[in-house]
Amino acid sequence: MTLKGFLQVFGIIAVMMTLVPLIAADFWWIRIFDYLHIQLTLLTLTAIAAYFIRFDIKRAEDYIFMGVLLACFLFQVVKIYPYFPHKNYEVGQVSEENFSNKFSLYTANVLQKNENPDLIIADIKKQNPDVLLFTETNTRWKSDLAEITASYPYKVEAPLDNTYGVLLYSRLALKNPKVSYLVDDSIPSIHSILELRSGKEIMFHAIHPTPPMPQHNPSSTDRDAEMMKVAFMARDSKLPVLVAGDFNDVAWSATTALFQNVGGLLNTRIGRGFYNTFDASSFLMRWSLDHVFVTEEFRVADFKLGSKIDSDHLPLYIELNLEPEKAAEQKPEPATEEEIKNAREQLEKLKKKAKEEAKDKK
Repeated sequence: MTLKGFLQVFGIIAVMMTLVPLIAADFWWIRIFDYLHIQLTLLTLTAIAAYFIRFDIKRAEDYIFMGVLLACFLFQVVKIYPYFPHKNYEVGQVSEENFSNKFSLYTANVLQKNENPDLIIADIKKQNPDVLLFTETNTRWKSDLAEITASYPYKVEAPLDNTYGVLLYSRLALKNPKVSYLVDDSIPSIHSILELRSGKEIMFHAIHPTPPMPQHNPSSTDRDAEMMKVAFMARDSKLPVLVAGDFNDVAWSATTALFQNVGGLLNTRIGRGFYNTFDASSFLMRWSLDHVFVTEEFRVADFKLGSKIDSDHLPLYIELNLEPEKAAEQKPEPATEEEIKNAREQLEKLKKKAKEEAKDKK
């Protein structure tokens, strides 16, 4: 195959990979393409540059081909541009000198089979966060982390051997903490009021929904429904809301956007950078799967990745300050009726799936 033919075949593939995520279906082989916008942007730009440099653009089909590739490139850029470090923050930088409402959160997917807790313990000691959230934790991990978690008097623990265990530790008081199983009795999430040093309270949701996978869970129905349930919790909350964890979804997907809009939430990443957390072992094939979303009362003092901890995820560290008096400056647009309808449809899909599974067991 000639170079020109190769580039044309690649262009067709790039177009297909750009269009597939627009299909409103929850099959894993469709939703997986939500992840690839960064990589597609770079590859499409490379193909465009190679075509321009190597060939004369004279024939009509060349103009059509380049036009389609440019359209794909622009579409990809529009998708990921908000996550470039352009400082047009969705959640503004901290502005108060009084930090009585300031606190820090460290969240990490530890990788259940990882047997080296020393690295994450060292990273936590370096960051010294107020709140620790660990996902993919079993009872061994609970024991391995005891050295560092002993200094955190408040805790909620739901260790499991199915890679969906979750552990929460805090120096700030946890009020009315609850472990919930929102979509499946093997997928826990933690929900608690968090009392800041000033005495003010916020609502904290820690989640780790299951991803769509061909062998175990071929659709994204469970993940999407759990995210929508938490979105409605945030929407109905009387307190400022913080949602964190391993979402098993990228920030720019339609599902995460719907979750954010319905919940009235803001993305702490926007304007700061990609801060890709998975796969920690790869430079190119890496995505932002671990997230921190907040309501408009919060400001960010610091946001960064942690050190490598022998997991397939990198930890996230964030410092937040509660500044409710400035909430109006970054209040999100209210969810549309169509978005609310779409979110409720995701919940109906879960009910339908549960009925079908119950029927199959009979």
